[in-house]
Amino acid sequence: MQNVTCQFSVYPLGTPDLGPAVEGALTAVRRHGLAVEPGAMSSTVSGPSDEVFAALRDAFEAAASAGCVLVATVSNACPT
Repeated sequence: MQNVTCQFSVYPLGTPDLGPAVEGALTAVRRHGLAVEPGAMSSTVSGPSDEVFAALRDAFEAAASAGCVLVATVSNACPT
């Protein structure tokens, strides 16, 4: 299985409080047993591609259900 690194950000769409949406996305990724590195503007997660993409799907669903957008960049060329 190929390892990948994903950088993702959650952006509000008319949502006054972004905190719960960001925490929901981070929690969704952590449920997959992956370590997340939160940052000021984005978060990063690395691991086997099938696990990262499954976690990203759940993070997207968490952000979308909170009225937010999730933007992600996935790379197979970043050191993990």
